[in-house]
Amino acid sequence: MAKPGMALGSESTAAATVLKRAVELDSESRYQQALVCYQEGIDLLLQVLKGTKDDAKKRTLREKISGYMDRAENIKKYVDQEKEDGKYHKQIKIEENATGFSYETLFKEYLNETVTEVWIEDPYIRQIHQLYNLLRFCEMLIKKPCNVKTIHLLTSLDKGYVKESQRNGLEEIKMSLSRHGVLLEIEYSSSIHDREIRFNNGWMIKIGRGLDYFKKLQGRFPLGYHDFDLRPCHETTVDIFHNKHTKKI
Repeated sequence: MAKPGMALGSESTAAATVLKRAVELDSESRYQQALVCYQEGIDLLLQVLKGTKDDAKKRTLREKISGYMDRAENIKKYVDQEKEDGKYHKQIKIEENATGFSYETLFKEYLNETVTEVWIEDPYIRQIHQLYNLLRFCEMLIKKPCNVKTIHLLTSLDKGYVKESQRNGLEEIKMSLSRHGVLLEIEYSSSIHDREIRFNNGWMIKIGRGLDYFKKLQGRFPLGYHDFDLRPCHETTVDIFHNKHTKKI
């Protein structure tokens, strides 16, 4: 499909710059980034249109806006279809001290009523704050729209003094989940290293730091104590795939 041209008037320099970048990204098949630029450029052109008095210029702007909107809509359909087909890889880089990355924010896009089974592989579900992280993650999973019935946890067993508190904590979480009709299966491995979360609807999320990417807060009543979208994060990378696009070796 032909892409719109870039012949814009001097009065729309800002829009021209953004849309030029959109076309470049589009040509490189970087469709997600291109879509963002198209949408931003279209918004800028609409502002230019509002301030334009000349009828001929208005017609020209409307034609250009229509062309970019058509292209943006086609890209959106393509990206949505890719996602539906599982030919998808999204990477999120969480910067040091960044906020806005609660479990709900990261995972809600991939959770729906088809999610009934979840696999969590994380070697560090040991200390109290890590057990609470698991608990918060499980709380998210038992809410609608999910219909989670089984959660498989693969982690490593602490060999020090934390071992008993780790076992006891996990058993408490297991009992609590059972009261909601959810089975938590716990397995220990001495060789586990990688961290990943998988849903039975095909989505797989790899987080460099596993569930433990939130920073410890200072003080007694800091913002972010309950709302994890307000809690600062450690630097880490999140990679999201679909198993139709990956192969287990």
